[in-house]
Amino acid sequence: MPLPPASGTGKYFVKAAKSIRLIRQGCTNRPFFHISVTHRRRLNSQPVIEQLGSYDPMANFNNEKLVALNLERIKFWLGQGAHVTTPVAELLGLSGFFPIHPRSYMTAWRNRRKEREDLEKQKEAEANVKAADTA
Repeated sequence: MPLPPASGTGKYFVKAAKSIRLIRQGCTNRPFFHISVTHRRRLNSQPVIEQLGSYDPMANFNNEKLVALNLERIKFWLGQGAHVTTPVAELLGLSGFFPIHPRSYMTAWRNRRKEREDLEKQKEAEANVKAADTA
């Protein structure tokens, strides 16, 4: 009798009945997300199975984006075979629960490049202003 496939390969995540995903709450121009376990084909009108945390993407007065995670329950649902969506995987990577997601590295690289380009443009503009003042 052949052995069943290993559960850690990720090969059968498409058929997983549950997923850990972000559920949008909040108002217009003020999003707020619940990190929840849901059925993969859940409609918005259907209730979630369990809420595992929350994520507030709007920076507060300390310029912090707040995340609350129940790591014990996340471990439980991962053990049950729940699939983790990419945005949740990024948050779990930044929290140290998962390895850092490659998209996080790319976002940081793009932000640094844009900041460097903006700084170069600003220096160039200042040089043009000084040249115009001396002329």
